[in-house]
Amino acid sequence: MTEEPLFDPKGLIRDAFAIDGIAAPECRSIFLDWALGLPPGREVRTDVARLLSHYADQAPASHPMLETLRAALQEPTAPRRRGGRSGRM
Repeated sequence: MTEEPLFDPKGLIRDAFAIDGIAAPECRSIFLDWALGLPPGREVRTDVARLLSHYADQAPASHPMLETLRAALQEPTAPRRRGGRSGRM
């Protein structure tokens, strides 16, 4: 048995790459479970970058988990106001 990387202690991301026919919604769910399981104070973006570099050459570039990890590194868009009374006045 190989030693698990510190940035994937439960092996969730590794298991996602091993599932045949996995789709984007399942990958997002697995990613959320992984992110929620990180210890407090961890730099998530750093760990995501490590996961990408670790698995990038082991899976096809179009694998949904790789796409999910790439999306996690993107900057979030600024929230916009979505209606309500003050938006109409």
